[in-house]
Amino acid sequence: MTGYLLDTNIFIQAKNLHYGFDFCPAFWDWLIAQNRMGTAASVEKVADELLVGRDDLAAWARERGSDFFLKPDENVLSALRTVSIWANGGRYLPAAVSTFLGLADCWLVAHALAHGNVVVTHEVAAGSVRKIKIPDACRALGLRSVTPYAMLRSEGARFVLGEDRQPA
Repeated sequence: MTGYLLDTNIFIQAKNLHYGFDFCPAFWDWLIAQNRMGTAASVEKVADELLVGRDDLAAWARERGSDFFLKPDENVLSALRTVSIWANGGRYLPAAVSTFLGLADCWLVAHALAHGNVVVTHEVAAGSVRKIKIPDACRALGLRSVTPYAMLRSEGARFVLGEDRQPA
């Protein structure tokens, strides 16, 4: 079983685009079920970013609480130091480092580093010195990052209408 940690952009884009609460509740139910099985979660700092909104997504995040949005433990705090040292290693502009360390991104990467999780994000590696992208941080720290679609396929998620139908 793979433990996935979801980036803020997974929730926001799901709500706004592909898996709106009003027409694809199965996605959100699937996330809750995967969380109960210990397969999918996120981190407290992601919840903080989601709770800024006053919409269905903020309400959903609030209802999930610390069972879904994990609090940092001592291992995460130790890993956060490692992530910070890496980010400050001279490859990135100071503004990029400051932004990365001020967002949930560094906490997400630190939690994955501390607990061997796979990070799920819509971000794409950029190799730019102006912005630290999650996939770049993951690669540098020996972690995997995947798209939400790769996670859904890997875990065999199926959102079907009516009877369970096999593809033709």
